[in-house]
Amino acid sequence: MKLPSFNNIGLRNKLLIIYICAVFIPITLTHIVFYNVTTNNVKTQKMSDLSLSVEKISDDFLMAINDAVGISSMMYTDYELYTLLETKYRSTTEFIHAYHDYYDNISKEVPLYSPVRSLTLYTDNETVLYAGGVKKIDSSVRSADWYESTELMRHSYPVLTRQRGETGKLDTFSLIREMDHYHTINSTKKIMEIKLDHGLMRNLFHDVTFQGDLYLLNGEGTIEYTTNEHIDWSAGRFPYSPADNDSDHIVFEETFHLQYLNNWKVVGVAQEHVLMEEVESSRNFILYLALINLVFPSLFIIYMTSSLHTRILRILKHMRGVEDQHFELIEGAQYRDEIGELTQAFNRMAFKIKKLIKEVYVADIQKKDLELKRKQAQLSALQSQINPHFLFNVLETIRMRSMLKNENETAKIIQNIASMLRKSFIWGKDWVKVEEELYLINCFLEIQYYRFDDKMQYQIEAEPEALHCLIPNMSLIPFVENASIHGIESIKGKGLIKIVIKKVHDRLLCEITDTGRGMDTAEYEQLLRSLEEAEDMGEHVGIKNVYYRLKLHYGDDFEFNITSESGVGTKVSILFPYKEKE
Repeated sequence: MKLPSFNNIGLRNKLLIIYICAVFIPITLTHIVFYNVTTNNVKTQKMSDLSLSVEKISDDFLMAINDAVGISSMMYTDYELYTLLETKYRSTTEFIHAYHDYYDNISKEVPLYSPVRSLTLYTDNETVLYAGGVKKIDSSVRSADWYESTELMRHSYPVLTRQRGETGKLDTFSLIREMDHYHTINSTKKIMEIKLDHGLMRNLFHDVTFQGDLYLLNGEGTIEYTTNEHIDWSAGRFPYSPADNDSDHIVFEETFHLQYLNNWKVVGVAQEHVLMEEVESSRNFILYLALINLVFPSLFIIYMTSSLHTRILRILKHMRGVEDQHFELIEGAQYRDEIGELTQAFNRMAFKIKKLIKEVYVADIQKKDLELKRKQAQLSALQSQINPHFLFNVLETIRMRSMLKNENETAKIIQNIASMLRKSFIWGKDWVKVEEELYLINCFLEIQYYRFDDKMQYQIEAEPEALHCLIPNMSLIPFVENASIHGIESIKGKGLIKIVIKKVHDRLLCEITDTGRGMDTAEYEQLLRSLEEAEDMGEHVGIKNVYYRLKLHYGDDFEFNITSESGVGTKVSILFPYKEKE
């Protein structure tokens, strides 16, 4: 594969490529990599910190629950407590003595566990006194939320549940356990309730460094507690939906696999843009550093390359002036580097050209001027050739009309002839408008119509915007003349001459069509060959005259086409450049 060449690239673009490849791209990529590495490192560290925060919350929560479970386990196996609750007392005084003897020890141990707020014992023993932490299992207790929700599980292990507190909201956490370790003949139903401290959850979940929302979920995925201010967790039981988190959130989870906290979870939800706050705060610093690294090298490169670029542009400006025949010398100090030597060489060249221009260039101009004059003389000769030929045919028409019909209509013909003579003799104008040419054509066709009567019909269709286009003088009428005399006159029946002139994009299309005798193949090919013989006019003087004049005026910037078929007719198409000014 051929490698691209830099020799065709301008100096300014080369310097720009050097700057982009050697300065801009490396520095930009370096800062992008630095920014991404810093971002990833900070994000990883933040993720680790948040994960540790959630893990610490989980550990603290589990430790608090384990304290309550430890109390429940101690009392679950306390035989004296079973005896206290199952004994059938003969009097209230007897129960009070037994209660004080037992609770003196319990009241000393329970306060040692800070997560525990109170201990409540429920029993259906009718002989005990329902006071001082002992309550009766009645219909109101059996209909309570905590009683029904823990009935199936509290026989096997302690159950952590949430129940309504003093405010009527579900904001109180309790550990419920069925006391069925010992069975006697007089066994009664006994339930132990350990209420956790009211501010325990707030202390565990709010006094942390986790930047986001925390959720405590039970095994069924219901929110038991949350720091999300938009969720009033104490007003009911709301399911947790991960779909509520948008793509900007990151979720951390810690799951408990203990029997009494089966599949409970601590879920932390943090917004990713919060994790990136430290990176965002340092973004301006990185931006300023990048600008400094870009601006100073850029200014240095501009300073170093200005002596190259500015001086080369000055040389290029003077060299372009040479194209317009301006040979001014480059003024200024003469430097000794390569550009300075190039400047001196240009000055020597310009001085020599000024010296030789009078000897060579002026002579060449004189030669071209003579050639131009020769072309103009040839053009004048071609224009002069058409007059006798054309006037001969017109006068012959008048003569034949006068001989065949001795009518006053001849006056009309003579009027048209006079108009044509006035137009044809104005050769000082090389260019005429289409409407002027059409006026001459119309005069000629009226004369021919008088000559042939109904044998010849004609149509002229010209677009209004085409009438103001300039074309060479008498460049269409010779074809109309040929169509009438050599086309329609030679047939026995009637014939039609149709002239169409219209603008096609930025060109002028002129079509002259007749339904005359046409040309056979040999005659048609001979006509085409004759158009290439520029020196000898020979036959078809009118056609060749127009063709050569068009070549002199337009060069190759026009299209000329003739199609003809014997017995069908001839069509001439000319496509001029459209212009309204010479």
